[in-house]
Amino acid sequence: MKRGHLAAVAATLAVAIGVSSPTQAGDIIEEWASVKVPAALELKPVTADPKTTALLLLDFVNPNCTNRPRCIASLPAMKKLLTDARAKGVAVVYSLGGKATTADIMKDIAPVAGEPSVRASVDKFAGTELEKILKDKGIQSVIVTGTAAHGAVLYTGSVAALKGMNVIVPVDGMSSEDLYYEQASAWLLAKGTGGIGPKVTLTRSTMIKF
Repeated sequence: MKRGHLAAVAATLAVAIGVSSPTQAGDIIEEWASVKVPAALELKPVTADPKTTALLLLDFVNPNCTNRPRCIASLPAMKKLLTDARAKGVAVVYSLGGKATTADIMKDIAPVAGEPSVRASVDKFAGTELEKILKDKGIQSVIVTGTAAHGAVLYTGSVAALKGMNVIVPVDGMSSEDLYYEQASAWLLAKGTGGIGPKVTLTRSTMIKF
């Protein structure tokens, strides 16, 4: 069989089995400019059971928050959410990273006596007692807020979903230094594979009722 015929047969087989030739295949960097932003995700109202819900306030500390204007801007909404949650007896848990202490938590949403904190990197379950704290309180749902969206919120929210919890993410409480980080994190949480997406509800703090 001539070389031209061999090439034609190979091309036909490639199409038949769904294999693209190297010259046709690209990568995300090559196709970066052609990627279209998907439609905005739907936000849904949430009614949370105070007895089985915990509010997680992740890494709202100085300098994490003070270095991110959108974190500072989120504080009034987070203060109201926290006040409403406390009034209904919702469990509240904080997180710290690096060398931060509870004294570094932003004053508007600082913990009160009896509210625990854990220390970890982006996944606040890793190497901490967070899971035990939640289990001991009978928690089935977590409201995940914090900074950075692409750090503590994305990873802790995803792991909580993988552990079988319902994950409520108010988008006005997940801040970053870059809008793209927030957008990508919201998309990954809502559309996450492995069972993550179906356990996540995107909302706003004003759409949460206890």
